[in-house]
Amino acid sequence: MAEKESLHTTHVWLHNVAEELGANPQLVQELVGDILDLTAAVAHNGPSRPAAPTTAFIVGLAAGAKGADAQEIRSLIERVETMVDNYKK
Repeated sequence: MAEKESLHTTHVWLHNVAEELGANPQLVQELVGDILDLTAAVAHNGPSRPAAPTTAFIVGLAAGAKGADAQEIRSLIERVETMVDNYKK
């Protein structure tokens, strides 16, 4: 039960942050799983844990600069995941 409450709290938080910053809350909701998967991949298979949130931030910057839709953002995420797959520690 605590995990469901935590997940709900997370989604409420992300929705509120998106609204506060003028981002599309529905787009955030649609992509949150992809972003979490990306940060996990970077943290565990990429250069370091601290690189994970910063990498997600860079994906967000690139998406914003392009005016990207959900599919384009997924494409950006896939490109970074390929970089992680090819990363040699």
